[in-house]
Amino acid sequence: MKRTVKDWLVILVVLLDEVIVVALVFLALWLLGVEIPLPVIIVTALLLGGIIFITYKLVIPALHKKRITGSDGMIGLEGTVIEPLTPVGAVRVEGENWKAKSVGENIAVGEEVEILGLDGLTLRVSRKSQ
Repeated sequence: MKRTVKDWLVILVVLLDEVIVVALVFLALWLLGVEIPLPVIIVTALLLGGIIFITYKLVIPALHKKRITGSDGMIGLEGTVIEPLTPVGAVRVEGENWKAKSVGENIAVGEEVEILGLDGLTLRVSRKSQ
């Protein structure tokens, strides 16, 4: 439930300026004595509702996607040991060679590892769970 409330608050903040502009336009027209027909108000409200719904459907999934850049994007990726990890060696991850340090036990060449984190440019890895 917290996640949904937080999501709606994000959408509200994102669309707050649009809602304020529409409200100010209606207020200015009302102060100038321009009558706004009820159908125009209803259509405007429906359009704003549609914009809010579309924004919610497009923005919220993007907010919950796993980061794919930086150190956060590396965590959880899998690689292959190319230089024995005793405990420091090298692994190949997505075609790139990285210096790596084994967490726990030594790992032989050819074994699959999972990235747990980064210390500078050195990956912290463990043997891939079967």
